[in-house]
Amino acid sequence: MSQRVFSGIQPSGTLHLGNYLGAIKNWVNLQDKHESVFCIVDLHAITALQNPEELRKKTLEMAKIYLAAGIDPEKSTIFVQSHVPEHAELAWILNTITKISELERMTQFKDKSSENKQNINAGLFNYPVLMAADILLYDTNLVPVGEDQLQHVEIARTLARRFNSTFGETFVIPEPSIVKEGMRIMGLDDPMKKMSKSAPSEYNYIALTDSPEKIREKIKRAVTDSGRQIKYSDDQPAIKNLLNIYALLDNARPAEIASAYRGKGYAEFKKDLAEIVVGFLEPFQKRYNSIDDQDVLQTLEDGKEKAKKMAGEKMGAVREKMGLA
Repeated sequence: MSQRVFSGIQPSGTLHLGNYLGAIKNWVNLQDKHESVFCIVDLHAITALQNPEELRKKTLEMAKIYLAAGIDPEKSTIFVQSHVPEHAELAWILNTITKISELERMTQFKDKSSENKQNINAGLFNYPVLMAADILLYDTNLVPVGEDQLQHVEIARTLARRFNSTFGETFVIPEPSIVKEGMRIMGLDDPMKKMSKSAPSEYNYIALTDSPEKIREKIKRAVTDSGRQIKYSDDQPAIKNLLNIYALLDNARPAEIASAYRGKGYAEFKKDLAEIVVGFLEPFQKRYNSIDDQDVLQTLEDGKEKAKKMAGEKMGAVREKMGLA
């Protein structure tokens, strides 16, 4: 029997190459092997203050990016999180069996809190519980994530076991699914920090909508290591990151690419990498720009109906187990 995959991305900030390589590229492959549910997680996005019109715009853009990248609505369910109220309902129920000490250990909450001290809200603290609800609502077997989200998948597993042992078998215990090279694409301006769509500098990331000229400029300005040798090594994190990007777009192994550039300089390597990125993004952008907004809205409506059917059945079982129905 086919396993089910669930994942999602927030409709905020600027979607970049790291999002594609770390998540969406993997989704496209998974949808051919598994029943796939891909969500635009707007409820997660509002843990930071959002402009309502901008949020609506970004949600539509995110759906178009999913489609342009190759997520096929004939194979996958694509929908917006807030359009299926069972996500919020299950999150509340899971809150009642989640220990505060478990949430206090979440490193992402600590990181986000230190970055945004003016808005350390309860939603940010409870973010992992909503993510657990997202996953468990669909009897998810596999959750494609980067290493920074592994803690959140683990708490989803913990809550599933806890609910099952307390109220009876209800939830599937999910497993994380990771692509090693793609799970942490680092910033072009700082190879020690993950490429971020909310980074203060545009030279941290390559946006999926960047022009060829901007892509070449950003890669040319990308930081490099103190040595001159192009090798795939932890002691050269900047070059290692650029090799990961090259390899994932060129369907090659990073070490093989490094070997091909033995004796060559950083400038030549970065020039070639820029053309690899441009060569990938130009047809992507052509597909993105050709997608009609009304078609996207219809895709999201169809996805909502499919998601609501799955979510409604699961919530019916949850309510009955807990005495709420």
